[in-house]
Amino acid sequence: MADKQYMTIDGILTEINGEKNLLEVIRKTGIKMPTFCYYTELSVYGACRMCMVETDRGSLEAACSTPPKAGMNIKTNTERLRKYRKNILELILANHCTDCNTCQKNKSCKLQDLAMRFDLKDVRFPNTSAKKKYTDNSSKCITINRDKCILCGDCVRMCNEIQGVGAIDFAFRGSNMMISTSFSKPLAESPCVGCGQCAAVCPTGAIVVKNDVDKLWAALDDPNVRTTIQIAPAVRVAIGQELRMHVGDNVMNSIVASLRRMGFDEVYDTTLGADLTVFEETAEFIKRLKSGENLPLITSCCPGWIQYAEKRHPELLKNISTCKSPMEMFAAIQKQKAKDEGRKVFHAAVMPCTAKKFEAARPEFQVDGEPDVDAVITTKELIRMIKESGVQFDEIEPDTVDAPTNVASGAGVIFGTTGGVCEAVLRHVVTDKSKTALINIAEMGERGREGIKKFDVTLGDKTLKLAVVSGLGNAEKVIQQLQAGEHFDFIEIMACPGGCVHGGGQPYAKSEPKAQRTTGLYRTDKTLAVRRSEENPYIQVLYNGILKNREHKLLHVDYVKEEKK
Repeated sequence: MADKQYMTIDGILTEINGEKNLLEVIRKTGIKMPTFCYYTELSVYGACRMCMVETDRGSLEAACSTPPKAGMNIKTNTERLRKYRKNILELILANHCTDCNTCQKNKSCKLQDLAMRFDLKDVRFPNTSAKKKYTDNSSKCITINRDKCILCGDCVRMCNEIQGVGAIDFAFRGSNMMISTSFSKPLAESPCVGCGQCAAVCPTGAIVVKNDVDKLWAALDDPNVRTTIQIAPAVRVAIGQELRMHVGDNVMNSIVASLRRMGFDEVYDTTLGADLTVFEETAEFIKRLKSGENLPLITSCCPGWIQYAEKRHPELLKNISTCKSPMEMFAAIQKQKAKDEGRKVFHAAVMPCTAKKFEAARPEFQVDGEPDVDAVITTKELIRMIKESGVQFDEIEPDTVDAPTNVASGAGVIFGTTGGVCEAVLRHVVTDKSKTALINIAEMGERGREGIKKFDVTLGDKTLKLAVVSGLGNAEKVIQQLQAGEHFDFIEIMACPGGCVHGGGQPYAKSEPKAQRTTGLYRTDKTLAVRRSEENPYIQVLYNGILKNREHKLLHVDYVKEEKK
């Protein structure tokens, strides 16, 4: 007891227990401090000054950058602080586009939320945002509107510190300061890989997911087109938090019912595509192990990672699996089936990932100039469609997906979180088919939210070296280790920290809700009768049917073909 340290916050004696800054200690007392630029995952920037506190000496300190000390006595809500915060908000709003009603972040904007919280009724300063007028629509994944940027630096730190991409940074000084690419090039011409993590942390509407909802409405209104749609595993545990459901709950059947109510003719689960990926990627892995060529095998499910490899490490393209992503595998089958039947189909996909928009538009996934996936919307966009259509998500009668995706394997479901692809492959290649084997695999080390996980697994007389990586900054670390001589046989890489459940197209969530999404996928896995991809009865139906003599054409892609010319 004698070793414990305490400080006083608004008259409340509070224990200091290893917190790095005052903000973390203040939150323990149940006080929600206003912030724009603070994220626990990012470095402390201290730009917005909204989290200032007043000490007993009368000085003002930034709670995010001030370490707690025993005996400190601070106040978080004084007349001086309220006036100070309102002044900051007024200055930001005077330099901010105020078309809130038509902004994509309306009602989910931190600036809007804090202006309401501090009862800001008027802005005393003239608005200067009209002078900037700059919107970058060049990317297929995200849109940048500088009129709405408050220079908090969240996007810059995410892109540089966590993802290590470095596509954007601060440019110029003083009143001319802005977030920009190198030499002010369009985002599509920058190192950006479309992961959307910048949009995920942007507190305003300055960086948002590219809106492709109109494409789906147009297809639904066309009487000559049959509309089909697939839903990724990670979507089912993230959408509920915005639609009056519990965080992390599997609401797949409510999603299906909502899409049918909107008018979609066929609704599918991308999990079947994940099961196909397991089959094809496992076969490719075993083949490479036997030949010893192009090891390690690196997964190809994540389009953000593929772009990163193409732009930063083209020497690794030969190591990347030739398997298409689950989305593209299933879409290729759907389009081929429609072609065989002489039907015109508009096939869409609901994904947690902004980079899937870029993937769908790649020429590698087009046949005679027609994409296999006609449009990709993210979870956020689906939420807007549900709200626009008037569907009461928490009240609608649940429905099930169409065959052949009405039987899902747990292995396919866990593709949505970091380590899921690796675990699904291991479930397929391990010789012991008992349920105990599943538990043992789960304990090997590929589960958990750590950015880099390394572990060994025995396959026959071989000990395989595996790595599971999430976040492109962590991917770069493992690549450097690989190039320094460390041996790996298999590497799973996901661009987004934590995997697809935390994709740039998912509703924003803090650490605890993020963990609940991952838990939700594993909970779903446990409840399914089919746990392994090879146990899915529709897999062999596909291989004996539409995939017969078409496996390579429909399920594989070659990212190094340009290199072979």
